[in-house]
Amino acid sequence: MTEIGHCPVLPTEVLEFLDAGREGTYVDCTLGLAGHAVAILERNPRSKLIGLDRDGQSLEKARERLADYAGRVKLFHADFKCLPELGIPFKKVRGVLVDLGISSFQLDSPERGFSHTHEGPLDMRMDLRNKTTAGKILHTYPEQKLVEIFAKYGELAQTRRLAREIVHLRKLGRLETTSDLRILTEEVYRWRPQRGRIHPAAKAFQALRIEVNQELEGLGPFIEETVRLSIPGTRFVAISFHSLEDRIVKHTFAGLASSSDRAPLLSILTKKPVMAGEEEVAANSRSRSAKLRAAERV
Repeated sequence: MTEIGHCPVLPTEVLEFLDAGREGTYVDCTLGLAGHAVAILERNPRSKLIGLDRDGQSLEKARERLADYAGRVKLFHADFKCLPELGIPFKKVRGVLVDLGISSFQLDSPERGFSHTHEGPLDMRMDLRNKTTAGKILHTYPEQKLVEIFAKYGELAQTRRLAREIVHLRKLGRLETTSDLRILTEEVYRWRPQRGRIHPAAKAFQALRIEVNQELEGLGPFIEETVRLSIPGTRFVAISFHSLEDRIVKHTFAGLASSSDRAPLLSILTKKPVMAGEEEVAANSRSRSAKLRAAERV
């Protein structure tokens, strides 16, 4: 655990698969609170870092934490999908990291509305410049659209009933906070805590968060374009926290490593996703669902 309460997932594995001891520039596409970034900079005094994050609050905290490395760091308040447009020197890039999903800082900020365990507004925006909130989606989307979102992004059952109850409550003005949504999901799914079971609200919140932030939109094309811009030897590491993200990363890497109709652009370094060991999971529960995949530009 760091001094500001942030523990990056799979830090040793990230350094290993990035081969972070090499001189050059490393790109942290989802900087968060800079846990991985600090590890890279500490590991290698010859490294430079480019960091991106669309969460302005996280970015400012990361900037403070990286103050001692200011001469080796350049930060952008931007979605990682904008990386190819930032004019960075890809010829000097040795590694690219994408740590997908949500940070503990965001989850632990009740005013951001990401967690079903904290009372807060139905917000869930990673980028506060975004005009679409979870509340707006819940209050304006047609019932059928809500059915599709919860089924696709939350992988929930009984989504038709859940969507119907949401439409009912919003008409009554009783769907305004994270607690309102949590209580509704508990009633719809007749939730009783059981060891090993995921709270249905966690899945519902995940679905809304993905829709609010368009997290899956353009992920595959981003990987493809970044790989094509990079030079041989560049390492790519992606950490996913749910099956939808992992599936996109896996299939995109596989497609770029295929030699069926053209010369392959990638060599896969992880035949299976790398996951946290028992010791790390015990120290950082967020690492339990993390899956790391890595590849190298050929």
